[in-house]
Amino acid sequence: MVIRWLKRLVAGALIILVVTVVGCNIWIVQSTRNKVYDDLIQLPEHRIALVLGTSNKLVSGKPNPFFEKRMETAAQLYTLGKIDHFILSGDNRSRYYNEPMEMQRALIKLGVPKSAITLDYAGLRTLDSVVRSKEIFGQKKLTIITQPFHSYRAIFISQYYGIDAVAMAADDPGLDHNLKVVVREYFARTKAVLDLYIFKTEPRFLGEKEIINVSI
Repeated sequence: MVIRWLKRLVAGALIILVVTVVGCNIWIVQSTRNKVYDDLIQLPEHRIALVLGTSNKLVSGKPNPFFEKRMETAAQLYTLGKIDHFILSGDNRSRYYNEPMEMQRALIKLGVPKSAITLDYAGLRTLDSVVRSKEIFGQKKLTIITQPFHSYRAIFISQYYGIDAVAMAADDPGLDHNLKVVVREYFARTKAVLDLYIFKTEPRFLGEKEIINVSI
């Protein structure tokens, strides 16, 4: 009797989990997909871009294709005159791991001047990066640069905080690199809904304002 009850309890919990994950993913993607662009020319001209960080290297030590594609996309937008200034937001957990600095180095190599770059060292999560772009850097209108699967969640968070954001989707690497990341994103979207609507999660660090003003 007890075993049967436990099986039903576990089965019920699994059903609730699956429904929650699927529902959150549908909600996030459907409510943001019209804000995600894959054409550089058609992208609305929001003058400041938030580039979301990731490691420049894979665990194997090889270059991270997600990082490279984001940097290439950012540089192309600057060359086309679509973007005037970048907020490079990522993790700076130690002197040996510094996502914003690595992004800056990559963009400078691709022709973006240092004067067009602001580093955000406290972008520990997507939520932190998005909220800080408004609360610290004073931006209510942004282009977000990341891969398509990540773009939906970033836009969803932006909309919650009243930021007029669009996303320029950097090219996805091949399936070998992508599958594990995409699966993880399904659960990250669910967590985003819980963070925003249930737990009211805030950025881990805010601090002094550093308003970015760009003349158009």
